[in-house]
Amino acid sequence: IYSLTSATFAGAKNSPHLQIVRRKGIEVLLLSARVDEWLVSHLHEYDGKQLVSVAKGELDLDQLADKEEKEAAKKTGDEYADMVKRMQEALDERVSEVRVSQRLTESPSCLVMGEQDMAVHMQQMLKQAGHEVPATRPVLEINPGHPLVSRLKDETDDGRFASWSNILLDQAMLSEGGQLEDPVAFVNRLNDLLQEMTK
Repeated sequence: IYSLTSATFAGAKNSPHLQIVRRKGIEVLLLSARVDEWLVSHLHEYDGKQLVSVAKGELDLDQLADKEEKEAAKKTGDEYADMVKRMQEALDERVSEVRVSQRLTESPSCLVMGEQDMAVHMQQMLKQAGHEVPATRPVLEINPGHPLVSRLKDETDDGRFASWSNILLDQAMLSEGGQLEDPVAFVNRLNDLLQEMTK
């Protein structure tokens, strides 16, 4: 049983994590009540069927992709290996890993939490309530089919490459319902890049 938790129903319904399963016609249980993230962390199966989050860990592509799609994904991963390494270096401690996504079809990037990690919106809620939340670093997945990502692959300026990488990470964080640690830096990066585009 595929599931997705979010702070709001609209956030769950429009989540980038649903793109591949939506394209495949697979139903996903959308959970948006505050208690749902805690519930699914303790409810591992229902009626003999395992509960699997589409937003955590790696998706089991055996059920979602045919042989040609898997081969194409491997080839794309190889083509983007150098860019992924550059992004990992640019983002340094902000992420645990950067990888080419198998779940995105429209969005440029998304955050993926570890199987045992709390969702971003749950971490946010606990922090606001004054609780200590263990530090976690998400995985950033990028969509090589998106124009922003394919353009970034050809970027030779290291400063601009780092800015674009951080913007993709910040956008992914915002789409998860998280808050940016430094929103001013995000706005400044975005404004600098927009100004360059208008020249």
